[in-house]
Amino acid sequence: MAGERPDSLGMEVFDHMAALPYPTYGITHLYLFPVYQTREAYQQATGMEAPPYDPTKPIKSWFDPKAAENPSRKIVYDRVIALADNGAPLASLDGKPVIEPLLIERNVAAAVNIPVKGRDIPDHVPTGVEIPVPLRALDPDEELYFQFGGSIAVKNKKLFGQLETGGFTAADRALLQAIAEKIGIGQ
Repeated sequence: MAGERPDSLGMEVFDHMAALPYPTYGITHLYLFPVYQTREAYQQATGMEAPPYDPTKPIKSWFDPKAAENPSRKIVYDRVIALADNGAPLASLDGKPVIEPLLIERNVAAAVNIPVKGRDIPDHVPTGVEIPVPLRALDPDEELYFQFGGSIAVKNKKLFGQLETGGFTAADRALLQAIAEKIGIGQ
């Protein structure tokens, strides 16, 4: 399959995927694995009951189906969103979300840890930061950015400039940029 290559263990790894044909889209389109918000969603998608929730461990709403086959005790995922101690995504000096590697034990990568939710069931207090979902590599035309409110989204750099905002079209912005450059105030 295009965009996949076997790693040193013979597992398929996504190393490239083209940017989606939208100006912006959610970060979930970069996730390497599905995310299950509830135990019921996990069971519906996988046909298996979720392992018992362990409140002494961080919440983890994804799993790597090939992790259990990995002979290493720990697995490295090259890209996850870096999180602060309070779970908020970290920003780099240029204001963009920070990407970092994740080193995780094989058995943790292979399972979810989803709290029990429902009527008449008290919510479990989260234990620390949720383990972030591994991401595929960004296409050269993709860029992560913070949306209003601090959520992370993906920008298709080729199409983002074509968004019509404030009544200006892409042609209007191009004309204004050309005028600004001509009079020496452009970037």
